[in-house]
Amino acid sequence: MNYYESDVEQSAMELFEELYYETGYGPDFAPDGEARERDDYHEVVLKNRLREALSRINPQYPAEVIEEAVRKVCTLESPSLLVNNKAFHQLLTDGVDVSVRQADGSYLTKKVWLVDPVNVEQNDWLVVNQFQVKDRGAHPKRLDLVVFVNGIPFSVFELKNTADERVGIADAFEDVKAYQQSLPTLFAYNAFSVISDGTEARYGTLTADFDRYMVWRTIDGKELAPSSLSQLEVLIRGMFAKDRFLDILRHFILFQVDGEEIIKIVAAYHQVFATLKAVESTHRATEESGDRKIGVVWHTQGSGKSLSMVFYTGKLVQELNNPTVVVVTDRNDLDDQLFGTFSKSQQLLRQTPKQATSRQELRQLLSVESGGIIFTTIQKFTPGEDEDQYPVLTDRRNVVVIVDEAHRSQYGFQAEVKKKQDEAKVKFGFAKHMRDALPQASYIGFTGTPVELADRNTPAVFGDYIDIYDMTRAVEDGATVKIYYESRLAQVELPEEEKKKLDEEYQKLMQEQEVDESVKGKWSRLEVLVGAEKRLKLIAKDIVGHFEQRQQQIRGKAMIVTMSRRIAAELYKHIIALRKKWHHDDIDKGTIKVVMTSGADDPEALKKHHTTKAQRDLLAKRMKNPDDELKIVIVCDMWLTGFDVPCMHTIYIDKPMKGHNLMQAIARVNRVFQDKPGGLVVDYIGIGQALKEALKVYTPSDREMTGIDTEKAMDLVKEKYDIIRHMLYPHDYSRFLTGTAKEKARQIAATTDYVISLGEEAKKEFVKHVTIMAQAFALCVTHPDAKALSVEIGFFKAVKAAIVKLTAPSRKPKKSPDVVEAQINQLINKSVITNEVVDIYSAVGLDKPNIAELSEEFLEDVRKLEHKNLAVELLNRLLKDKVRLISRRNVVQSKKLSEMLEEAIRKYHNRLIESSAVIQELIDLAKEMNQAQRRGNDLGLSDDEVAFYDALSQYESAKDALGVDVLKQMARELARKIRQSRTVDWRVRQSARANLKRMVKRLLRKYQFPPEQNEQAVDVVIQQCEVLEEYGGFEEEKESDLSNNQLPNVEKPVDETEYSLSKEEEKPLIAEERPEIEVRVTSTSVQLSEEWLSQIHEQYQEAAKQLVLGGVPEPKIGYEFVNSAGTVEAEAEFAWPDQKVCFLTPLQADFRDKIRARGWKVWLLPEVDIEQVDYVSQWHRLVNGQ
Repeated sequence: MNYYESDVEQSAMELFEELYYETGYGPDFAPDGEARERDDYHEVVLKNRLREALSRINPQYPAEVIEEAVRKVCTLESPSLLVNNKAFHQLLTDGVDVSVRQADGSYLTKKVWLVDPVNVEQNDWLVVNQFQVKDRGAHPKRLDLVVFVNGIPFSVFELKNTADERVGIADAFEDVKAYQQSLPTLFAYNAFSVISDGTEARYGTLTADFDRYMVWRTIDGKELAPSSLSQLEVLIRGMFAKDRFLDILRHFILFQVDGEEIIKIVAAYHQVFATLKAVESTHRATEESGDRKIGVVWHTQGSGKSLSMVFYTGKLVQELNNPTVVVVTDRNDLDDQLFGTFSKSQQLLRQTPKQATSRQELRQLLSVESGGIIFTTIQKFTPGEDEDQYPVLTDRRNVVVIVDEAHRSQYGFQAEVKKKQDEAKVKFGFAKHMRDALPQASYIGFTGTPVELADRNTPAVFGDYIDIYDMTRAVEDGATVKIYYESRLAQVELPEEEKKKLDEEYQKLMQEQEVDESVKGKWSRLEVLVGAEKRLKLIAKDIVGHFEQRQQQIRGKAMIVTMSRRIAAELYKHIIALRKKWHHDDIDKGTIKVVMTSGADDPEALKKHHTTKAQRDLLAKRMKNPDDELKIVIVCDMWLTGFDVPCMHTIYIDKPMKGHNLMQAIARVNRVFQDKPGGLVVDYIGIGQALKEALKVYTPSDREMTGIDTEKAMDLVKEKYDIIRHMLYPHDYSRFLTGTAKEKARQIAATTDYVISLGEEAKKEFVKHVTIMAQAFALCVTHPDAKALSVEIGFFKAVKAAIVKLTAPSRKPKKSPDVVEAQINQLINKSVITNEVVDIYSAVGLDKPNIAELSEEFLEDVRKLEHKNLAVELLNRLLKDKVRLISRRNVVQSKKLSEMLEEAIRKYHNRLIESSAVIQELIDLAKEMNQAQRRGNDLGLSDDEVAFYDALSQYESAKDALGVDVLKQMARELARKIRQSRTVDWRVRQSARANLKRMVKRLLRKYQFPPEQNEQAVDVVIQQCEVLEEYGGFEEEKESDLSNNQLPNVEKPVDETEYSLSKEEEKPLIAEERPEIEVRVTSTSVQLSEEWLSQIHEQYQEAAKQLVLGGVPEPKIGYEFVNSAGTVEAEAEFAWPDQKVCFLTPLQADFRDKIRARGWKVWLLPEVDIEQVDYVSQWHRLVNGQ
C-alpha cells in the first residue's frame, strides 16, 4: 500500500488527539460547512471560540468588555506582517487593555487575558487539517494543519510525503515562506511554524531562514528521545503538550528590535529546559533558608547562551516578586554586546535594561527598592579611595546576579597584602567587593566552556551544574559546526635563530597562569619578536593567499587575532600593500578593517584605526551581513567573545592564548551558515598544545568536534579522490587538464556522458562521493597536498554539477545546505576552467531550448550529438519537464506521454536498446508532445475542453459508441458546467465535491456514455478538474462560446428512452386522490436557496421545492449506496436514509433492485415534470407502506 502526504497529516492529527486536543476537518469549519465557524475565508480567528474562552478566563467582565477584547484581537493595524505579529504577541503576554465601566459611571482600564496558563483546560484546544484561507487579492490556500488555542491560529504545519523522494522538508520551508507572503492575516497570529516530511521535523519563526529552523529532541526535557521515534512525534509531544505550549508562547518567544529591523526568535529545546531548571533552582536558592548558589549553566559557544540568559531573565522577572537582576561580565566589549542583546529584547523583559557607565552610576542603579535589570563589569565594584570596604547597596534577597563566563575573574575573595617601603595594604578581589555590596544576592553562572577540574572555586561560588549542552550535542542538533585546526608555522619561513628565540619566549609566557599583558616582561619581549616587520610581511602574504583560496571553495568571512594594537595596525599595512583594493578610508566601505580600543596618546599609525562605539556597531553589522564587502577584521581583544557572525569560516590566530579564552575565541567560527562544513582555526604562533590542554576538561566526544587536524580532512579528500578515479577508469579526461577553455567544456560533457553510461546506481554514487570530497576539500584547500589535486577536484565538481542539472527537476531550487552547496560549487575555481557557470547546453554545442516547444532544429541537433548517453539524459530531462508542463493542463495526455517516456528509458537502462535507438524514440515522443499541444486547434476545442475530451475519449468503447463529435460536445458541456458549478473549496468539501461528481455522472448518462466506464470516467474528470484548479484555474469563457441553451446539434441524440414502471410506480398521485396520512413532518431546516437547488437535476427542482414546502424532511441529494468494498453500486436523486425511502430519475432505474435489496422503498420520478403530481403524498405513501 502506498504512503501519502495525507497519511503524514493523519498521524499528526492522532498525536494531537493523544494530547487531548479537539480535532476538526477544515471544510466543516468553512463559511458553508456543516460546523460553520467563519463568515468567509478571509477570517482566520474563530471568533465564537475566542469569545467563549475569554468569558471563561475573565468571568469578572460583562459581554461588552469581552467583545471589545475580541475586536482588538481581530484588528490588525499595520501593513507590516512583522509589526502586526509583534503587536499581537504583546496582547498575548501583557493582556488586552479594555475600558470597564464602574458603578459611579466612570471607566477604568483593565486587562483581559487571552489564555489561562494555570488552568490549561479552561482554554479551547483545537487542531484543524485542510484549513482554507483566502487573503485579500490572493488565491485561496489550504494549510495542512493549523493549531488553534481559544480560536487563535498560533501554529501552522506544512507536511510533505515521507515516501516521495522528490520533495522534502526544504520544499515545506519554501511553501511556508510563500504562505507568509500570501496570507499575512493568518500569520499575524503565528507563534511559529512546523515543517516536516514525516521523518524530519523542524520549527521556526516568521524571520527564520531554513538553517535556523530547529529540531526538538526531547519530550520531557530530562533525556533525549530515542531515535526510534520520528522527529515529528517528538516535536508534537514535546512542544505541544498544553502547559508547555503556553509556556513557550508566553516566555520563550522574543522580538529583537534594532531600528527598523525586527527579528523574531523562538527558543531551542535546550534553552527552554535550561531556563525552567534555572528558575526552579533560583526559587530554592532565594528562599530564607536558601544557600544563594543557583548553579552553573554550561551551554557551548554558538548555541545561544546570551539568549538563554534573556529567556531566564524574562521568566524570572515574572516569577520572583519584582527582582533586581544584575548582569556581570569582566570586559567592556562583552558588557556592551550582552547589553545590546538584552536591550533589543525589551518586550519579553517588560522593562528597559540599564548599563552602568561608571562606578558612581552603578551605586545609584543598585540603590533601589526593587526591580531593574542592570549591566556592569565586575571592575566597577571597587571601593572608593577613602573606603576600606565596599558599602552595602541592598540587602534584599530577591537580587539575582548573572555572571557571564563564570571563571577566575569572578573569584578573588582572599586578601592580598601589597607592601610599599614604609606601609602595607590589604587588597581584595572584585568578587569580594561585589558580595559586600549585595550580601543577600543569589548567584548564577553562565559559561560557554566547562569549568576546569582544578577550578574548585566555581562550585563554591555558584553551586553545581544546572544544565549542560555540550559541543557534541550542539553539532548533532545542527546548532553549531565542527572546528578544524591548521598549523601554518611552517609557512612562516624565518631564520632558525629567530624561530628558536621566538619559541623560547612563547613557551615562557605560556607557563604563566594568565596569558595576557599582566605578565608584562614576558609579554613585551614576545610581542617584539612576533611583531617584527619581516615576520609580519610573511604572515600577511600567507593570510592573503590562504583566504583567497578559501573563498574559492566556500563563501564567508575571517578574523585575524593579533598580540597587540601595534601589530594589528602593522599587519593591516602589509596586507593592503598586497591588496590595495581592499582598503578604503570610509567606515562603510572596504574589504578589511581593524577593530580595537583607542588611546588618547596613541601614535598616528594607530589613530588611523580609531573608531567610536557607533562606528564599531556599523562594522559589526557589516561583518554579520554575508553580502557586505567587508570580509576580514583584525582584532586584539575585542570581538573574541560574544560576537556572533555565522558566515565567519576562518580565524587566524597570531596571539598566545590558552584555556577558556582560547576556546571562546575559536568558537567565533562554529556558527551554522548555509553549506559551511566547519570552521577553521589557522595557527601562526603555536597554540596547538594549548588547544589540546584546553580540551582536556571536555568529554571525549567533544574533543572530536574541536581542533580536528585538517590532515583528517585531507585524508578524506584522498580517499574519495581514489574512489572517483577508480569509477572513471579507463575513461580518459586528460584533455581537461591541458586543453583550452573550449576543450575543457567539451571534456566535462564527455565525462558526464561516461558517468551516465555506468548506470543509475553508479551515477548516484559518483554524485555522493564528489559532494563529500568537495566539503572536505573546502576545509583543507591550503594543505600542501591539496594543490596537486585542485584542478581534478574542480573538474569532478563540474561533472557532478552537470549531472545534477540533467537529472534534477527544473523547478525553484531548495534552500537546503546540499543544494546551496551544489549551486555554489558550480562556480569552479577560475584558474581551473572558465569564468562562467557550467552550462551543459553550451558545453555540448546547443542553444538552450524553449521547453514549451522543442523545435525540429533543436531535436535534430540533439540527434547529432557525439555523446549519446548525455543526449539521452538531456532529452529525458527536457521531456520530463515538458510532461510536467502538460500535466498541469491535461491529466490523461500527460499520463500517456509519461508512460511512453518511462518505457523508453527503462529499455535503455536495461540495455534492451542502444542509445541511438532510444534517442530516436525520444525525439519522436517530443514531436508527439508538440503535436499534442496543437490538438485543440484541430478539434476546435480550448485547452480545458481538450483535457476533458481526452478524459472521455481514452475509452475505445466510448469512441465507438458515441463518435468524435458527441465526445467533443460532451467536453464543451463538461467544461462549461464545471466552470459554473465549482465553488471555492470544492476540492476539500465533501458535499461540494459530491455535487460536482453527480453533475458529471448525470451528463455521462444523458449522453449514454458506456456504463461500464462510468465510475472510472467520473474519477478522471474530477482529477482533471483538480489539476486545472491547482495550476491557475479554468480558462474564462469567451464570447464566442455557446450559451447554456445553444449546444450544437450532433448526429447522436441524447437519451430519450422510455422506462417501464412497476405497479407501485405506475401512476403518480394527483391532489384529489391524496390518502389519509399516518406520518406527518411539519418542519424542515433546509433553505430554498439557489445554491441548494443547483445541486438538483434541473428537471426535478420543482419537485424538490414541493417536497420541502410540504413539510417533508430535507432529502439527501444524489445519495450514493456504497458496498463493503467502498464502491458506489447505486445512486438516488432524492433519499431519506432515516425512512429508507428514495426517488430515482429514469436514468437511475437500473438501480431499483439493488436498492430494494437493502430494504429501501423506491419510487421512480416521472419522465416529465407534471404539475399535478403530488410528490409530498407520494413520499408519505412510501413511508406508510401504502
